[in-house]
Amino acid sequence: MEKIIDIRPIKKKLRAETREMRRTMSPVGKQTLDRKIKNRLLNMWAIRQVDTVLCYVSTDIEVDTRELINTLLQMGKRVAVPRCEDGRTEMNFYYIDSLESLSSGSFGVDEPDPQKCVMVGKTEGTVCIVPAFMFDKSGYRLGYGKGYYDRYLSGYKGSTIGICYDANIVDELYHGKYDRTVDLVVTEKEIITVRED
Repeated sequence: MEKIIDIRPIKKKLRAETREMRRTMSPVGKQTLDRKIKNRLLNMWAIRQVDTVLCYVSTDIEVDTRELINTLLQMGKRVAVPRCEDGRTEMNFYYIDSLESLSSGSFGVDEPDPQKCVMVGKTEGTVCIVPAFMFDKSGYRLGYGKGYYDRYLSGYKGSTIGICYDANIVDELYHGKYDRTVDLVVTEKEIITVRED
C-alpha cells in the first residue's frame, strides 16, 4: 500500500524559503532576470500567434509582468488580468486597456474593476501566463497555497506558460490530485516544454 504523506508542511517550508530568496535579490539583478524572461516570452511563437494573453499582475517578489503587459498592449494584443471574486474561492480574468485601470484588491494585488472591465468568456486560442514560487520539470507548480489558479486552470481551454527564475526550478515537486501542470515553463535561461500541441 502506498504511503500517504501530508505535503502541506513541505510546501509551506518551500514557500518561505523561496519568498526569502526573492526578497533578498538585488533590485538590479532581479530587473536583469525579469527582462530576460520578458524578452524570451515575447519571442515565443506561443505568444506571437495569439490575440489574447491572460497574465497575472506581479508583486515585488514575483517575476515582473508589468513591462510585459505594457508591451503586449502596445503590440495590439488583448490582455486580461485576474481578479479574486469577493466572498468566493474563485478567480476570473478581465480585459484591461492599461495598468492604470487597476486598483489594490485581494491580498494587496492590483486587480481590475468588474464594473468597468469585461470578463473573459471563451478561452480557446488564448495563452495564460501562470505565476509560482517554483516549478518542476514536469510542469507542476508551487503556488501561493490558496488554490485560485488550480481551480481556474481546471476549466481553462487555452495553453499555459509558467514563468519563474531558473534558481526556482527543481526536478520534482510534491503535488496533490488537484494540482495542475503548465504546458511550458520559461526562465531567464531556458524554455522547458512539458506538453507539445
